[in-house]
Order: sequence, then structure tokens, then C-alpha cells
Amino acid sequence: MFKFSEYLEGTKALISHDVKKFIKKVDNNKEISNGETSWCFSQIKGALDDDVTDADIISCVEFNHDGELLATGDKGGRVVIFQRDAASKTSNPRRGEYNVYSTFQSHEPEFDYLKSLEIEEKINKIRWLRRKNQAHFLLSTNDKTIKLWKVSERDKAFEGYNTKEENGLIRDPSCITTLRVPQIKPIALMVEASPRRIFANAHTYHINSISVNSDQETYLSADDLRINLWNLEVTDQSFNIVDIKPANMEELTEVITAAEFHPTECNVFVYSSSKGTIRLCDMRSSALCDRHAKQFEEPENPTNRSFFSEIISSISDVKLSNSGRHMISRDYLSVKVWDLHMETKPIETYPVHEYLRAKLCSLYENDCIFDKFECCWNGNDTAIMTGSYNNFFRVFDRNTKKDVTLEASRDIIKPKTVLKPRKVCTGGKRKKDEISVDCLDFNKKILHTAWHPLENIIAVAATNNLFIFQDKF
Repeated sequence: MFKFSEYLEGTKALISHDVKKFIKKVDNNKEISNGETSWCFSQIKGALDDDVTDADIISCVEFNHDGELLATGDKGGRVVIFQRDAASKTSNPRRGEYNVYSTFQSHEPEFDYLKSLEIEEKINKIRWLRRKNQAHFLLSTNDKTIKLWKVSERDKAFEGYNTKEENGLIRDPSCITTLRVPQIKPIALMVEASPRRIFANAHTYHINSISVNSDQETYLSADDLRINLWNLEVTDQSFNIVDIKPANMEELTEVITAAEFHPTECNVFVYSSSKGTIRLCDMRSSALCDRHAKQFEEPENPTNRSFFSEIISSISDVKLSNSGRHMISRDYLSVKVWDLHMETKPIETYPVHEYLRAKLCSLYENDCIFDKFECCWNGNDTAIMTGSYNNFFRVFDRNTKKDVTLEASRDIIKPKTVLKPRKVCTGGKRKKDEISVDCLDFNKKILHTAWHPLENIIAVAATNNLFIFQDKF
């Protein structure tokens, strides 16, 4: 016999069970919902021995537009491309694992005989072009020469040529008595990297930045005093769009430190300077953008004025947000978020390692004060990442205003190991998990970082090792 009271109790139990499941699911996704992410170790690339050669030191890291490929450049002029493991994308939970896809020598050491100047093979920057066909294209640059590389796959080959043998030797025409029809045969997958364009002899000073325009037809390259605009199809000509070189070099007061195109507006770009200013230029106003449309600069706090003020205010990197509304700039001690509609001051300022302000004198003596740290956005512009010393790197959450210091250490290279936040003690009693500021290793520094454009996967370059972390499994 049907009893309504029993049915009601059973329904309540089911609802209670579903609510508990929902609460558990919310708790599991807590990191995503409130912006807090627990990071764990995924992979490490590179030799783990302590004998590091200078050529193996990683000098740039860059994800492509969908995050399927990750490219690194090193001081030896090599480019290594990693590809996302297909199984890691379909696994539950998804994992961020990458395997070596292609390795090639991008640049060789050169010597400028006219200036008696040695040109390093070190890769300064790598920038991916958006994919238009089966092949991938990327730009890489050292101090003087930019190269456009095509990376393509080949799993088929032709055999049965009439005019040449299988080994490539040309056949004697008198021996050709029959006509053969070439056939396609499958071969083991080969990934080939070939230089399609070489853009050279356009920069007097060292190239520090390259940036591909949103039109995917042009790109800019910047050195200390000039910015040039290139067409990807034209190698022997570029247009000078910014020139801050004074008539008398003794009057030189600032240099260009970084430059980048707007992500959606093809006529807009920004560049930063050693004076701590960022200038936004519009190429529609004039061919030579010596007059900026906007200038972003924060007035200096008189209480922090010191001998080192000019050095630490120099901007080492500038990155426009994916939405194109904001940008971040990295100076020596902080990361600042700017609204492109407000020039007077940044809307957010995040101190990276304020505890080093008291150590600027010793950092000046060992040249660390001139280190150029990069910074990057996450895919939806809600978080920022940048590097520090002792293989520390910092992640700032813009929604919760919380930040965390993490370490790229070989001690945690066990899969799924959750990274513990690190804290630096500036004086007094040191807690168990803290490290004293006097014990920091300034030879270990995180200068180059990259964030996957769609997921919480980050790549961190620590000397000759590439660490890959992801949100908690």
C-alpha cells in the first residue's frame, strides 16, 4: 500500500544526497570558482645534472595560440618545440603533458667585420603566427637577425622517379628505356623545420622584441632606439615607425625596452622605456610614430626616492591583455596593471619582491639589478605571473587580490606533487616554512614564463630546465 509519508522521506533523502554531491563538487572546484588555484608539478624538461653549459640556458618560452605547442629558445641558438600529449587531453582529469616535437638550430654565432662585433646566437624572442594550414609558422630572433620558420609534418614519400635514383643521384638518360609512374609510400613521421624568410640588416642595436600584428601580415621588431615594421613576405625592406635616437648620442636619456602590437586593433602598438614610461602609438596618425597617442607613467613616490630609483623604474616587459583593454608592465620590484583608458596611474600594483628594496646596493654590485624579468597573463586576464630569484615565481589573482610565491625546484619533481607556497622572512624569528632573505640564491632566477591560453597550465624556465605545472589533478 502506498504511503505518502514514506515517499516524502525517500524524496528528502534523495534531495539531501544530491545536495551533498553538489556541495562536494563545489568544494572540489573551489579553486576555479573563487579564482584560487592549487598548482602541482607536471613535468620537467632538460638535463638534471648540475654541470650547466651556457648554451643550454633557456632564453625565451612561448605557447602557440591554442596551447598545443610550446616553444623554447636557448643561448645556444636552438629552438625546441614541445607538443601536447594527446592522451593527456582526453584523460580525466585533463593533464598538461608535453613531448618533444621538433628541435632545430635557429641561429648561429656571427661576426660583424665592419664593426668588429661578435653577434651571439642566443634566441631573444619567439612569436607564433596563427595557424592557417597543416604547417606551423614562428618567428625567432637573436640580436640582429629575424627568421620565419615553417614546421611541418611528413609521413609520405615518393618513389619510382624516372630521372633520378632512389638515393637522389641523376640517372643517365641513355639508360632510361621505360617510363615509370612515381608512387606514394608511407614512411615514419618526420617533423621538418625550414627557414622560409630571413629578415636581416635592419637594426643597428640589439633586438629586444618582436610582435606579430593581428592582421597576420605584418610584424614589428624593436631595438634600443628604433622600432621597424615588416611585411612577412618582404625581407629586404622595413619601415621605421619609431626613432628615439637623438642627434647627439650624449643627449640620450632613455632606451626602448619592449614593444607589442594590440591583440585586435592592427594600427595600435605600445612600447616601454627605461624611464618607466609606456607609450601607445596609432599608425593611422602618421607614418613615423614619434608622437605618441597616449603616455602611461606613474609619478614617483618621493619617500622611495634613492640612487637606484631610475634603474628599478625601468620597465623590462609590457604585455597587452587578451581582451585588449588592459596591459601589464614589469619593473624591477613590481607588476602594474594599466587601463588603456587611464594614463595617469595604474589601476593595480602588485609588489613582486619588496623585501629586496633594502638590498638594492648589493644587487647593484652583482649586476642583478639589471635583470629583465618578463610577465604574462592567463587566458581570461584574471591572473598574472612573473618571476623572481631563488627560482621563485609569483602568481597574482586579480579577482581575489591574493598572491602566492611558488618555487620551481627539483625537490618536487614527482608527478602530482602539490606546490607549497613559499614565504621570505625579512628579519626577526624565522618560521619553519620560511626562507631568510639573506639565504636567497640570486644566481637562480625565473626570467621567462608562459601561461597556456586556454587552461591553467604554466611553463617556467629555470636556468636550463623547463618546468611545467598545472592546476591540481
